[in-house]
Amino acid sequence: MSIEKAFDNMSEEILQPWNIINKIENFPEIVIVTFNEDIINIVEKRPDAEIIGGFNAGYKIPIYKITHKNKTAAIYKTLIGSASTVALLEESIAKGAKKFLFFGSCGVLDKNISVGNFIVPTAAYRDEGTSYHYMPASDYIEIKTADKLAGIMTELNLPYITSKTWTTDAIYRETRNNMQKRKNEGCLTVEMECASIMAAGQFRGVEVYQYLYAEDNLDSVEWERRSMGSVILSTKEKYLVIALDIAAMI
Repeated sequence: MSIEKAFDNMSEEILQPWNIINKIENFPEIVIVTFNEDIINIVEKRPDAEIIGGFNAGYKIPIYKITHKNKTAAIYKTLIGSASTVALLEESIAKGAKKFLFFGSCGVLDKNISVGNFIVPTAAYRDEGTSYHYMPASDYIEIKTADKLAGIMTELNLPYITSKTWTTDAIYRETRNNMQKRKNEGCLTVEMECASIMAAGQFRGVEVYQYLYAEDNLDSVEWERRSMGSVILSTKEKYLVIALDIAAMI
């Protein structure tokens, strides 16, 4: 049986997250999820930061609670890749979360997109495995929260573009032919989680938002690192404030 036939909505899961995860009293409704350890290092130095739980993913991942503009949010650093990111999303729902804001870097498929540009994905190409367990097969998953997120970013006077994105499990198998196919379909970015977190969120009935910021470039004769791995701390501090501003309006 191919992965495209994996979706089963006729029977229950054998292991459900609430079988092993306890609900946390007064867990924040909104959860901010980062992929960057420096962001969490900034959070943990805040005087209002409080550890309210965590995950055991081979090592301990703390969940912090912070307040911004009189709104409380949880925040944690997720793992890279669709399967692990969705597993922590599932466990967060079991703890009490109802809304998620993911933000992280991406590669661009158009060299004219500058480093640091914000992109709001509107649909994600499903070149991974996890999403096929959460919804029937299709090439793309439409992102139902994209318009609301774009509206919030407009209200905050944040420059951004909207685009389809290419979600892939295989970072080292992003071939030139496949890149060109995705670009021709309107994908301007490539990342590893968007399709899966959107599928899981829609299946579980929670709101999942995501925006990206541009780093490396695939649209050249050779791959260009650009700012990948070298974003300065002050820029990451700005990224955190932007995420907090957005979360306060979701």
